[in-house]
Amino acid sequence: MVNQIADQLIKFKAIEFGEFTLASGAKSPYYIDVKSAVTNPELLFSIVRTIARTHEFDAVAGVAIGGVPLAVATALVSRKPYAIIRAAEKGHGKKDVIIGSVRDKNVLLIEDVTTSGGSALHGVEALREAGARIDRVVTVVDREQGAAEMLKQHGVRLIPLVRVSELL
Repeated sequence: MVNQIADQLIKFKAIEFGEFTLASGAKSPYYIDVKSAVTNPELLFSIVRTIARTHEFDAVAGVAIGGVPLAVATALVSRKPYAIIRAAEKGHGKKDVIIGSVRDKNVLLIEDVTTSGGSALHGVEALREAGARIDRVVTVVDREQGAAEMLKQHGVRLIPLVRVSELL
């Protein structure tokens, strides 16, 4: 089966080759830049339409920064609310980690790229602490480097739209 989203990620140059240091600190010979690629509305719409059509949820959430445009666009397509998860609690104002209402809602967390799963787990834990029900994370690209296994240990299923092996 041809993965249309994988084809579009290649078309919009979401994968680059070279020497890169990932957020986890690991070195990689390639970088997957979904954040830049989804600035193209054709790709963004294709991704969020797929998510909205294939998952049931009361609200969507994205961890800043990569998951935010995906969550907002999915909310627009699905006409469901969204939440933003900050990377850390801010030191002023209301000091909330989550912007938006998630209490007692079935929330779908959306990530741009997963590697080890640390960012996704941060989002899951923040959502659960805020009273959300969450058992799934949709990622645009899974780098297949442990995120699925790590999230599974926390009762969360990782659902990739594309696996890195489809892009390489």
